[in-house]
Amino acid sequence: MDAPGDPEGPRLPRGDDPPGSARETARQLSREQLFVLISAASINLGSMMCYSILGPFFPKEAEKKGVSNTVTGMIFGCYALFDLLASLVFGKYLVQIGAKFMFVAGMFVSGGVTILFGVLDQVPEGPIFIAMCFLVRVADAVSFAAAITASFSILVKAFPNNVATVLGSLEIFSGLGLVLGPPLGGFLYQSFGYEVPFIFLGCIVLLMVPLNMYILPNYDSDPGEHSFWKLITLPKVALIAFVINSLSACFGFLDPTLSLFVLEKFNLPAGYVGLVFLGLALSYAISSPLFGLLSDKIPHLRKWFLVWGNIITAGCYMLLGPIPILHIKSQLWLLVLILVLNGISAGMSIIPTIPEILSCAYENGFEEGLSTLGLVSGLFSATWSVGAFIGPTLGGFLYEKIGFEWAAAVQGLWSLTSGLTMGLFYLWEHSRRRRSKLQNIPGTEEERTALLPDDI
Repeated sequence: MDAPGDPEGPRLPRGDDPPGSARETARQLSREQLFVLISAASINLGSMMCYSILGPFFPKEAEKKGVSNTVTGMIFGCYALFDLLASLVFGKYLVQIGAKFMFVAGMFVSGGVTILFGVLDQVPEGPIFIAMCFLVRVADAVSFAAAITASFSILVKAFPNNVATVLGSLEIFSGLGLVLGPPLGGFLYQSFGYEVPFIFLGCIVLLMVPLNMYILPNYDSDPGEHSFWKLITLPKVALIAFVINSLSACFGFLDPTLSLFVLEKFNLPAGYVGLVFLGLALSYAISSPLFGLLSDKIPHLRKWFLVWGNIITAGCYMLLGPIPILHIKSQLWLLVLILVLNGISAGMSIIPTIPEILSCAYENGFEEGLSTLGLVSGLFSATWSVGAFIGPTLGGFLYEKIGFEWAAAVQGLWSLTSGLTMGLFYLWEHSRRRRSKLQNIPGTEEERTALLPDDI
């Protein structure tokens, strides 16, 4: 059974369910919700494992093929760029394509191209290898965008009153994928070579496809009248998109840089490098359900989560190296501790974003249905992808030019800027609403004058 919905949270109609007793509706939704949770958990786990598996060993493998750190960062980053473009398209046409078909087809293609990535070591080094890496990553990005856009929409449709709680709880599986991906990839790479990690994970994702074809419910809806442009031009939504950009850039920055930094600084083998990523992924997975529950139960906390989560993230990136002006010696235990804090601050910032965007959209006249959910989920995926493209691309370039310590500090400034900007907006919004309430209080001068008799 769902927890009681928050009175101020976003609500969606129960769709086109046939009329019936409340008990029948509850039973029907309970069964659908269970299947939706299983499907969403499977895509979160599988996609994050496939995404994070590259971190511990691909940068080193790319170096053997004559690929520079900057190009390696672009290979990581191109995934996000095409995820951005695909998310906008899939979010706009979610209703026409069908959420279930989009979900299952995306998962099928993602599993197939993951296997293809495992045979890239047979490709000659140089431009051909680089081109094939880009091609496979682009195909994976498009398929991932389809599955995740559909997944977000289906989840919010199935759990209209507990959006943040459900999304936060499912981040356990995202975090688990991030936790298992790097060490599993590093272990399989060390034990069996380059091909096995990709073939193994690709097959796991493909095995999930028939399960989701069977259990995932269909949700039908009519196309909406609103567009991405109208949504993103809402000031609050635009600022939240900026927050999402900065957080995804912080995550993306670590992909091409952290493993190289740890290898050079602490001389760890590839298998152990993956364990360093555990601090970030595990703390994010554990903290996200808590922040989701608090966001649904106490909605006014969302704004503070967004602001302080970004500020704390900025501090973490200043200390990740640490930045040389602090004169703090870089130590492995300190690096892992900072990654743990970063995972918590990321969960604090990311989980409230979708409920905040939904609330803002409904307040500004967007219809409550699958069409708006497609726009919001597509917007989230697209804006996340912008940062995930800039993060590794800029990170790889800065790593080569100024080193990891200063590059991480520059990344932290982005998060600090987004957090402070969001905080200033909330202060302005609060003062505006307060002035509006004062103006609408009964007993103003005009009202008192109107109540006076004509002759005194």
